[in-house]
Formats: sequence, structure tokens, C-alpha cells
Amino acid sequence: MVEHPLGKGKVMDSNSIPGSVDGYVYILKSLKSGRFYIGSTENLARRIKEHRTGKTNFVSRYIGEFSVVFEQKYNDISLARKIEKWLKSQKDKDFLRRIIEEGKILKVF
Repeated sequence: MVEHPLGKGKVMDSNSIPGSVDGYVYILKSLKSGRFYIGSTENLARRIKEHRTGKTNFVSRYIGEFSVVFEQKYNDISLARKIEKWLKSQKDKDFLRRIIEEGKILKVF
């Protein structure tokens, strides 16, 4: 189980946080270099399409062709954005690999 310290208290899964707009956290992996890209969005299908068609500068420049290796839905886009920011701050590929392998990020409050 992968947990992260965005707060204190009980552990909640992605469906425990009420909100008006759903959000997604996702991880892409470069097919060539193995490099990861972490993102969040309100519309996962649209965002992946933007990445695939080169409309996002970082992915088209540094990731290239990729596979979607992780996605998790949240009931609140602001929570998804906070988790994206926290994941990017980790700078640990082994940590990301564990998340991908376990298929879940847990939120600690």
C-alpha cells in the first residue's frame, strides 16, 4: 500500500473525498527511454489524446511514444492536482514503480 503525507489522520481511498468535478491522476511511461510523466486532468480520454497528438510540449519533446501505466480517479479535481504535485516532488522512480505495481495511491489525512 502506498501512502503519502498530505495530512494526518485516517487513511481514505480515492472515492472517500466528495467534490463537484472528478479528477484523474495518471502516469505515462516512455516506450523508448523508460522516463515517467505524471499528470492530472478532469477528462482523462481527452488529455491522453492531446498527449498522443503532440499537443503537450513536455510529452512530445521528452517522452515521445508512451504507454499509460497508471490512472486513478478522484471525486475532486483539486485533490488530484495536489496528489500530482506531491508525486512530482518525490523524484523517486522506485516509488512510482511501486504505485504502478500496486495500482493504487492512498491519501493520508
